[in-house]
Amino acid sequence: MSFTFLHAADLHLGSPFTGLALRNEELALRFAKASRDAFSDLVSRAIETNVAFVVIAGDVYDGDWKDTSIGLFFNREIARLDRAGIRVFLLKGNHDAESVITRAISLSEGVFQFPATKTMTFRIDELNVALHGRSFPNRAVTENYVLAYPDPVPGWFNIGVLHTSCDGRPGHATYAPCTVGQLKSLGYQYWALGHVHEFEELAWDPWIVFPGNLQGRSVRECGPKGAVLVDVADGHVTGVRRLIVDHARWAVVTINLDGVSDESAALRKVKDQIRPAKEQAGNRLLAIRVLLEGTDAMHHSLKADPRRFSDEVQAAAHRCGEDVWLESLRIETLDRPTVISSNDAITSLDLAAALTALQSDSDLRSSAASLIADITAKLPVDLTRTRLSSQVTSTRS
Repeated sequence: MSFTFLHAADLHLGSPFTGLALRNEELALRFAKASRDAFSDLVSRAIETNVAFVVIAGDVYDGDWKDTSIGLFFNREIARLDRAGIRVFLLKGNHDAESVITRAISLSEGVFQFPATKTMTFRIDELNVALHGRSFPNRAVTENYVLAYPDPVPGWFNIGVLHTSCDGRPGHATYAPCTVGQLKSLGYQYWALGHVHEFEELAWDPWIVFPGNLQGRSVRECGPKGAVLVDVADGHVTGVRRLIVDHARWAVVTINLDGVSDESAALRKVKDQIRPAKEQAGNRLLAIRVLLEGTDAMHHSLKADPRRFSDEVQAAAHRCGEDVWLESLRIETLDRPTVISSNDAITSLDLAAALTALQSDSDLRSSAASLIADITAKLPVDLTRTRLSSQVTSTRS
C-alpha cells in the first residue's frame, strides 16, 4: 500500500510582527497577510496532491486571539480539507497551548486533536496508520512526553507527533525535552516534530523531521519556508519532499566597505549584494537587513547622518526590485586609520622634548588643574582624606 501525507508545524497565525511594525507598520501587515496566504496555499497544494491526511505538530496560532477572525480563517481553510475528504491530526504546542488560547471556534468533523491530559493514539484503519501524540496544556512543558508514548501498533505505520526542543535545538526554548535516541527506541516509522523553525532531518532510520515554519517571522528566519510531503510504501518512508509555500522572505546582506572612499561606490556594492537575495526570493515580498562593516573613509559621515544613507540604501534596494524593502541598516564600520609616511617629520619626534613643551604651556596646566579639582570634588570624603593623609605622611618622611 502506498500513500502520501503532509507534515506541517508552526503556522503562527496571528503573529503581530511587533518589531517590524515599529519600523514599518504597512510592511508588518503585509507579512501578517503572507502568513495566512502561505497556509491557504498549503491547503490548496494538499488537495491538489491528494494527500491521505495532514499532520500539524503544534503552534497553529502565535498566541491568544484578539478576536475570532484568525480562528474563523483557520476553520475556513481546514473545512476545505474536510470537503476534500482529507483528515487533519492536530497537536497544540507552546504558543497555542490550552491555557494560552481562551477563545474557540468549532472545527470540522475531519479534525482530530490530540488531548493535553495524556497521550492518545488515532488510527486510520484503511491505511493501517497509527498516530500517537499529546498536546501542551500550558506554555512551558518541561516534562519528557516521549517516556509516556505507547509501543507501536504491530504491523502498522506508526507516526509520533510531538512539539519538542529535541536535543536542545539552539535558539529555541527547552519544551518537552527528549533525545533522538529516545525517539528511535520507540520503534515508530516516522516522527512528525514541531517547535523548531528551520527544516531539519534529525535521522533517517526512522525519519525524524522538523518541517520548519510556513513563513519566516523575522530576520532571524531567512530562506525558503514550508512543510514536507512524506511518501510511504509498504509500511516504510520512501521519501520526504519539501513543499515551499512562503509568500514573503527575509535576508541579511553584509557589505564590506574596505577600500571604498565615496558614497556612490558604497551604494553600488550595496546593490550588487542585494540583487542575489532578490533573485533567490523570486517575486516574493523581501525584507532585508543591510550590515555595513570593514574600515572605510566614510565612517564618520555614515554615523553622522545614518537616516539619509538609509534612504539611499532603500532606493538602491528598489532598483533591484519594487518589492524589496529595508528592514534595517546596521552601520558597524571602523574609521580608517591615518597612514603616516616615513618621510613625515613626526617620525623624528622627540617625546621628551614634547612633554617638556607641554609642561611649559600655562593654559594646558591651568585646564588640567581645573579638571583635577572637579574630579576631586566628586570623590567620597573618606577617600579624599585618606589621599591627603598619605601625602602628608610622605612629605614628613
